[in-house]
Amino acid sequence: MEQTTTDMPLVLVAEDDESNFKLIRAIIGKRCRLEWGRTGQEVINLYHQHKDSARMILMDIKMPVMTGLEATAALRAEGCNLPIVVQTAYAFSSDRDKAIEVGANHVLVKPITLMELRKSVKQYIPAITW
Repeated sequence: MEQTTTDMPLVLVAEDDESNFKLIRAIIGKRCRLEWGRTGQEVINLYHQHKDSARMILMDIKMPVMTGLEATAALRAEGCNLPIVVQTAYAFSSDRDKAIEVGANHVLVKPITLMELRKSVKQYIPAITW
């Protein structure tokens, strides 16, 4: 039986760069529905719209208007308990520590690879098969 779009888990993606979003869509878009926010504030709005159906959030750190760290902290302050996987181009352990401090569950360092992204999604949405 083929999976329909509405059967697929919903992942909210906070990413200001269109090419990075397209990469994410190419890697997980056949198994997940994606809603895209280009700023931290947009992904908070998406969370409010989809909090009953979303399964996880992929959060870029460096975005305009509101950074991914600010958005993660705001979501946690609101009681959001979805897994939040932060994506960053910064590989320093202090950046990773800051992300975990504000409530991220996991940190991926860019450039994101197919295997790392799929492994991370599977960790938080175990029913997914690649």
